[in-house]
Amino acid sequence: MSEEEKEETTEEETPAAEESVAEEAVAAEAPAEEAAEPAPAAEADSLADLPWKERKRLLKSRESGAPGPEKTPEQREGERQKARAAKARARRKRRAEAKADARPAAGDGTPPAERTRTGKPKERQGLVTSDKGDKTITVQIDSARRHPVYEKIVRQRHKIHVHDERNEAGEGDVVRVIETRKLSKTKHWRLVEIVEKAR
Repeated sequence: MSEEEKEETTEEETPAAEESVAEEAVAAEAPAEEAAEPAPAAEADSLADLPWKERKRLLKSRESGAPGPEKTPEQREGERQKARAAKARARRKRRAEAKADARPAAGDGTPPAERTRTGKPKERQGLVTSDKGDKTITVQIDSARRHPVYEKIVRQRHKIHVHDERNEAGEGDVVRVIETRKLSKTKHWRLVEIVEKAR
């Protein structure tokens, strides 16, 4: 073959080669498109396996909403403070309503001034360990009881402050005391009687 013939055949083959390449590309794209279509179906299958709550969260996260206007940190902080104030107002209102519902209506129940303490006040007997304070003595109360499970005797020792109005109890006395209203930070017992004077 001469060079001219070779060039003619090459020119003739070139468009045919280009056509075959284009057909191959289209053929290659077609399976890709077909493969792309089953992907959502496979994705739907994988979503179907998930619990409804996770599926809902996942689908919601894929939705992109319209972006809001850009805000400065000061604007964001201001909005946050407004939201917090609104929540606090709602909370106060709800608590006030609950308090009003819990409060008895007028005429119901006994007024606080007339209420009396129910039950019997505690009485204890102990040894005076100190009488240095004015109108106050320190009394040591020893108790022994059997443990309900282990049957062992459990001994306890408490020190309490007791109100002694006339300063009549001295150190070493055995006294009987009774529980009373709070008289100071640490004192809510009152002297009833001196059982035995110290020698």
